[in-house]
Amino acid sequence: MTEDRVVTFDMIMEKILTSDKQYDNSKIISAYQFAAKAHEGQFRSSGQPYIIHPLSVAELLLELGMDTDTLCAALLHDVVEDTPATDEQLRELFGRDVANLVDGVTKLTQIPVFKQDQKKAENILKMLLAMDEDVRVMIIKLCDRMHNMRTLQFRPEHKQQQQAYETMNVYAPIAGRLGMKKIQEELETLSLYYLDPFGYSEIVRQFENTKEEREQFIESIKSRIADALKTAPLRQPPEIQGRPKSIYGMYKKIFKEHRNFEQVYDKYAVRVIVDTVPECYMVMGTIHQIYKPLMDRIKDWICRPKENGYQSLHTTVLGREGIPFEVQIRTREMHRIAEYGIAAHWKYKEGIQGKDEMEEKLSWVREILEAQKTSDDPDEILNTLKIDLSPDNIMVMTPKGDAITLPVEATPIDFAYKIHTQIGHKMTFARVEGKIVPLDYKLQTGQICEIVTSKDPNKGPNRAWMNIARTSEAKSKIRAWFKKENRQDNIIAGKTMLEKELRRNHVHIPDEDYETFFSYDMKRHNCTTMDDFYASIGYGGVSISKLVPKWREQYIKTYRQEEEEPEEQPIVQPVDKNLTNQIILDEISDCAVKFAQCCNPLQGDEIVGFVTRGHGLSVHRTDCINYRAMLARNIPEEMERWLAVRWTDNSATVMHTNLDILCYDRVGLMFDISAVMKEAGISMTVPQSQNLKGGRVLLVIHIQVMNKTQLNAILERLRKIQGVISAERSSSSHSDKKRGGQS
Repeated sequence: MTEDRVVTFDMIMEKILTSDKQYDNSKIISAYQFAAKAHEGQFRSSGQPYIIHPLSVAELLLELGMDTDTLCAALLHDVVEDTPATDEQLRELFGRDVANLVDGVTKLTQIPVFKQDQKKAENILKMLLAMDEDVRVMIIKLCDRMHNMRTLQFRPEHKQQQQAYETMNVYAPIAGRLGMKKIQEELETLSLYYLDPFGYSEIVRQFENTKEEREQFIESIKSRIADALKTAPLRQPPEIQGRPKSIYGMYKKIFKEHRNFEQVYDKYAVRVIVDTVPECYMVMGTIHQIYKPLMDRIKDWICRPKENGYQSLHTTVLGREGIPFEVQIRTREMHRIAEYGIAAHWKYKEGIQGKDEMEEKLSWVREILEAQKTSDDPDEILNTLKIDLSPDNIMVMTPKGDAITLPVEATPIDFAYKIHTQIGHKMTFARVEGKIVPLDYKLQTGQICEIVTSKDPNKGPNRAWMNIARTSEAKSKIRAWFKKENRQDNIIAGKTMLEKELRRNHVHIPDEDYETFFSYDMKRHNCTTMDDFYASIGYGGVSISKLVPKWREQYIKTYRQEEEEPEEQPIVQPVDKNLTNQIILDEISDCAVKFAQCCNPLQGDEIVGFVTRGHGLSVHRTDCINYRAMLARNIPEEMERWLAVRWTDNSATVMHTNLDILCYDRVGLMFDISAVMKEAGISMTVPQSQNLKGGRVLLVIHIQVMNKTQLNAILERLRKIQGVISAERSSSSHSDKKRGGQS
């Protein structure tokens, strides 16, 4: 992972002089001379002269085809921060644009993204604001980060971990969202080298072991496709490339999706580049004639481009040896966009032409910034970024055939608000493939979703939707609706929610001390009075659940310094003596408690309680199908019977659950499964097994565990057994009956 190359200014000028683009050479030379003099006597951790770093960043930007001002800013990007040079000098010598770019990069460099928990949300917000003002600032910063990652081995170990974590979680996803695939993949791979050295080396070893075989396989595919296309009516011969999967891409497939190296379909890939869109479809037809396509793995990103502008046809086919591989088909223009992303507009078009095109390319930045305006909680931007910068998305169809792009795990609520704000506000329920689904149902690519709306002009969203929606757009619109509603209603609702949460946590603040006690959080959430604070809680602008631990600590320190331990929390008396101290309930005591057999909750699961008539309290998982169905119905009388419950720290109780193990039948399989259970000290029974097609079998195993942590450890062991395809916790105690007929 060492960067051995030493970039010189002569190398950069040679590339500039042989480039098809026109550059202001004298301005670039002046910028280099200024930077070299300013950094004279400074050295990097590697011992190299400091000027090597800005030269390396400029070279990366030159490869992207960036303009003169961007190259000058790259050469000068550290002079204001690390030398006596000033912003005024840069403005006078190189103009406003260069000075503004340097200033933007300097401010980004001074942002410690994950150094302080209380500041990280605000810092990321500053990054997005800088990108919104001029996206070239972020492109320079990405290349700056790239070179720093290439030379990270010279930094202390704790700095390596911190910088790799930042890169993996912020900079690489931003590069992906800007369509800069090559930079994203290198940043991910460099980060992985420091975050999981074992996993990295294992993937590299697998690649090395199969290198000769893989190259021969790819060459045979390229040759066969080229022969098949010789008679095709193409403008010119296609460009056919072999495409190795990135190290991090393989890592995700193997270590995160629990696959073997052999089970990864697209480690073999070929790319065919032609001139026109009709030629793309013609090539795919030809490939499907010579190779058998896997129909569920055909993706058309040409007619429905990804949000970062990516366009291509993807098809996975079977080779003669029965080995699956992916073929990507695109035009030359699509290929340039896929390789360089937003930077391609400088490389091939001398910058983005017009404000409208820039607005379109960076609309996702603006959506996040707009969503933040409706939220009074700065920390929410972290969750928003995690979802909105995700490289994965799904495509769901309306009944009229329109395609809606959403992040993975999006719900009908997100779908409705993506179509139109009023459709979201007036939604009553949703149908997927003609069947009514819960509002927290996770949509999947290719499904047809129908949103049924109310004709009631006063119909609006439910406050509970804030916890179900995944996208910043949906959450922002829900918050905005409640914010516009009667302020007094929001104040009442917020005050009720706050007081209930304080009672549940035994925080009893005197009325006259409220404003003093909450002053820090009021200021942080832009609230002047307690009524402002109540109203923000009421419409969802402030999430109090995240603030409660700090409030409880502050309360004990301020009002209860004399006590050694927190006051005892009320414990529900359960029916079964083995369940003592399992859950803490809000505003209810002395009632019978049972654990619902429909979802078999374990300690560590997120849970809710349902008050049954005459039978006490039934505890369910929050992902229970019955609870989700209740959310979809949204009947007030039912909603009132569901209560917030949580576990205590006691984990000594043995509880029942089922496991679904899908595997290939073989001699010794049950012995291996039993060995895992025996080593963990767990008894098991096999209530049912189901033979499926292809030599597969579904085992439903009944076990007793103490908590979710122990369960997850067992599942990880089971997944490593030879022949096991998947091992999951059953969705209910009757999952074997529901899934037994699937094949």
